[in-house]
Amino acid sequence: MSRVVVVGSLNVDHVLRVDALPGAGATVLARSYEVALGGKGANQAVAAARQGAEVVMVGCTGADGGAGRLRAALTAEGLDLTHVATSTLPTGRAHITVDTDGANVIVVAPGANSATVWPPGTHQGAAVLLAQLEVPLPVVSAALREARGAGVTTVLNPAPKCELGSDLLALVDFLIPNEVEVEGLPLDGFAGVVIVTLGARGVEVRVPGSSPERLAAFAVDVVDTTAAGDAFCGAFAAALAAGSSTSDAVRRANAAGALACTIAGAMPSLPTAAAVDALLAGGPPPRG
Repeated sequence: MSRVVVVGSLNVDHVLRVDALPGAGATVLARSYEVALGGKGANQAVAAARQGAEVVMVGCTGADGGAGRLRAALTAEGLDLTHVATSTLPTGRAHITVDTDGANVIVVAPGANSATVWPPGTHQGAAVLLAQLEVPLPVVSAALREARGAGVTTVLNPAPKCELGSDLLALVDFLIPNEVEVEGLPLDGFAGVVIVTLGARGVEVRVPGSSPERLAAFAVDVVDTTAAGDAFCGAFAAALAAGSSTSDAVRRANAAGALACTIAGAMPSLPTAAAVDALLAGGPPPRG
């Protein structure tokens, strides 16, 4: 069984490419502007699907043109959109500014994502439930609680950063923050595995009762780091759902995150299973 249920956001991304990220009060001219598809939920769902998982998406869009584009793209990726609702609110928007080194700053307007609900029973048949925090926290909590109660492995990417209680974290088997998001989390007594993504410095795996293990990042030519974390989370969930060990799943996820940095954009950068296999084998990743 390799079904992954993803509960999360669906956005239209507005991407500006600049020479340097602006500071407070500064204005800079963009070198380019494009509209793409994203949202942490949609990105992670597509990332899992491209790794071979059967993916069920739970989320909400508006009834606008952006929603139509998102639904068409996700359907083409093979996602089950039965539980993607429609709201009178506009489809979520993300404004992403990327500099020449690939670093980015992202501001998200949730829109219809704030109307997301968790349909009871959606976890049935799933091996893994994957969630993030661009939809209301009570929705995430309900999804994690129902999945945990049914013995489904739960994975949480606590992004964007917000205050989380130990009661919610107690429902999580694998927690995947980056080095900023991990600060301040109430992890004393946390019984799950914490996987901290460190960008160019790789990833640190913290298993209760063991010393932290550090994996180096793959050496790649960085174009844009947008969605690297989403590629990691989606690939990790897909590997777990396929029966991989934690260490093997982290290794595949680490490779997927690196490959996502080599292509501009969010969804277009999410690698296929063949690309990850090639990188792990030490060869050039295939494109497309």
